[in-house]
Amino acid sequence: MIDGFVNRQRELAVLGRLPASGGLVVIYGRRRVGKTRLLVEWLARRRGLYAQAIEGNAHLQLDQIFQDARSGIEAAVAPRTWDDFFAILDHQRKRVVLCIDEFPYLVQADPTLPSRLQRWWDHRSNKNLLLVLCGSSRRMMQSALLDETAPLYARSRLILRIEPMGYHDFCRALSLRKDRTASFLLFSVTGGAPKYWELLQPGQTPIQAAETLYFGYASYMENEPRRLLLDEQASASAPMSVLEAVGRGAHKPSEIAARLGVPQTQLAKVLYALLDSGFLRREIPLGQSERNPKNVLYSIADPSLRFWYQVYSPHKSRWRSYPVSEKNRLMHQHASVVFEDYVRSRFPGAGRYWEKTGEFDLIRPAQEGKAPSRGVTVAEIKFDPLSKFERSRLLRNLQERWGRTEASRRWPARGFEIIDASFLRS
Repeated sequence: MIDGFVNRQRELAVLGRLPASGGLVVIYGRRRVGKTRLLVEWLARRRGLYAQAIEGNAHLQLDQIFQDARSGIEAAVAPRTWDDFFAILDHQRKRVVLCIDEFPYLVQADPTLPSRLQRWWDHRSNKNLLLVLCGSSRRMMQSALLDETAPLYARSRLILRIEPMGYHDFCRALSLRKDRTASFLLFSVTGGAPKYWELLQPGQTPIQAAETLYFGYASYMENEPRRLLLDEQASASAPMSVLEAVGRGAHKPSEIAARLGVPQTQLAKVLYALLDSGFLRREIPLGQSERNPKNVLYSIADPSLRFWYQVYSPHKSRWRSYPVSEKNRLMHQHASVVFEDYVRSRFPGAGRYWEKTGEFDLIRPAQEGKAPSRGVTVAEIKFDPLSKFERSRLLRNLQERWGRTEASRRWPARGFEIIDASFLRS
């Protein structure tokens, strides 16, 4: 159970600096990351109004928005059209802060709404209205508000993208010790979505948490990828197939195409859509050009979705027959990859590196703020706690491997290190 409102202090500070004179604010981010909770917290401080759109026809949606907001606005009669509603907002004699959540639902029902909103916004007489439009569908928010061709482009006083929360936030929210590998294993199952954190029970082991969220009967996460893809209006089959292939170990475009039995040229559109919506992450070796397609690797960005495709989907039919040792192995294997991402995120300018003669978990500038050409630190990351002997053996091996690479002639190595689970104490 989550202990109160956690973190988001930076976002609250940004919202808190918005002037009372009004303006348009756009907030977006994937579902479950806590946008609504953040908005409710901020609106309570500003005495603002919160309205949440529903899926339905335009008349029902307009009535829902009006009913949600009417306690804080003056209106003689209920609006019959969006233009009526805009006129009501324009005639308010006091400052109004209004947030409309799930704005893409409104656009789905009435594609003309962004243009009508833009026309009213540009000519409104009430400059004291602070209007916040929020949505989970990145694609819809982009097309309606953020793209250069969008009707409301360049009207926003603030555009705020809400990202998933981090491991330290997770531990703070659930009162867990961040130096425990068991805590990180739990985080690797839920990722940075507070909604998933709420489903964990106090004292659950990582295996019990996985079985509650994923492997139980009619589990919450059973259809979660499909729900998230529907938010982006993505047809389920092609994106789901690509995510399945990546989750099962195909990371190069050629490998993904081979797994799916399709020409690689057919993947470009699907890969771009999954990248654009944040489902996939595209990686290149540190220091190499983005234009070099040969060394590109794709991975699932979110830990919970990665668990779904790497562990849940391939093993759901057999999970109950596995001994505890096999369940632990699968969960540990998944958490190890999440741990590597976590460690790299703690070093500005760090990244993975690979070439034909070697692969390295982390390379970072030896001095923060300096270019890699001035020297790098090369590291290997292990999720296991390591003994002094194991660290020494791995360090020798790391130095030998580095000496055989082209990168060693490009960047002088100023240090080598082995990072294990003790990093969680830092």
